[in-house]
Amino acid sequence: MSPPRFFVAAALAVGERVPLAPAVAHHALRVLRLRSGSRITLFNGQGGEYGAELRIDGQAGAAQIDAFDPVERESPLAATLVQSWVASDKLDWIVAKAVELGAAAIVLAPAERSVVRIAGERLRRRLAHLSQLAIAACEQCGRNRVPAVQAVDDFTAALATAAQLRLMLLPGAAAPLAQSAAAAQAASIAVAVGPEGGFTDSEVALAQRRGWTPAALGPRVLRTETAGVVALAALQALAGDLSANRVGRGPDPGVGRSA
Repeated sequence: MSPPRFFVAAALAVGERVPLAPAVAHHALRVLRLRSGSRITLFNGQGGEYGAELRIDGQAGAAQIDAFDPVERESPLAATLVQSWVASDKLDWIVAKAVELGAAAIVLAPAERSVVRIAGERLRRRLAHLSQLAIAACEQCGRNRVPAVQAVDDFTAALATAAQLRLMLLPGAAAPLAQSAAAAQAASIAVAVGPEGGFTDSEVALAQRRGWTPAALGPRVLRTETAGVVALAALQALAGDLSANRVGRGPDPGVGRSA
């Protein structure tokens, strides 16, 4: 069984003793019931992961780092999910699953039929919550790089998302998503998903003028919380990301490593 994984927002190096943030220590000690000396894995989003022993001092926890593995579990496809704002429970699920499926970035945008409209401090808190969900998903699935979760002010800004191929999911579109992606053989793809009521005709027309291609996900109409996840899974399968045991190795930082 693999050791529990924890994200640490700090520089890491072999030989260092790193204090764990209170929330991380609470999860390790009170939720997972780990004991002093337990093996754990740390990552900081900069690539690779660090093996360590958990050290407990009262209610506080620290990690004594003793190994580095430059393993990378990122997809060869840079896939960006452009998701229209939807209900909170649905969006939480979408973000977690998109991260598990290897999304390189998640862009949240208001659409004409979006029921959810948030701004200011409420938006800041929501993005912080979703970013923590992305970190938790990385801890669970083994990713060592945390994808960014960001929001744009309007739908036009979302259409400026950069990618070699940009697809807008639309029921009944002439071209299937897989066919469009396979034909393009792009290294980066953005997929736009509408809100519960779908995109409006004006949004579709605007997207096409900005270089987005309508694409369908089969003969059935999928819910907004299903469509993006299915699209990512299909694209990753085409890119070879879902092949068994496909992992890579990044550069060894070398800082503080023992000989």
